[in-house]
Amino acid sequence: MTVHTINKICRQVLRDHDFRARMASDPAGAIAGYDLSDAERNALLAGDVVAMHVMGVNDFMMGYLARFGAVGLSVPRYNELIRSAPPSGH
Repeated sequence: MTVHTINKICRQVLRDHDFRARMASDPAGAIAGYDLSDAERNALLAGDVVAMHVMGVNDFMMGYLARFGAVGLSVPRYNELIRSAPPSGH
């Protein structure tokens, strides 16, 4: 599993303005070069924060996706979804 890679992508959305724009306009193209499982890639592209949470992706880092409108997420939608996630067990 490459959950670390999703965390890295989230951090790159925060730091890299060009990557951030691609994640908003063409997320599949933006992450094409990243080593992700099919489940991870599908969850990320769908903005499925609950699935990513269950996989172990950092909730705080996923918030950057919403903050910058990546993968179709908004802050209100992210908040709604993450509140429905099961406890992480960490």
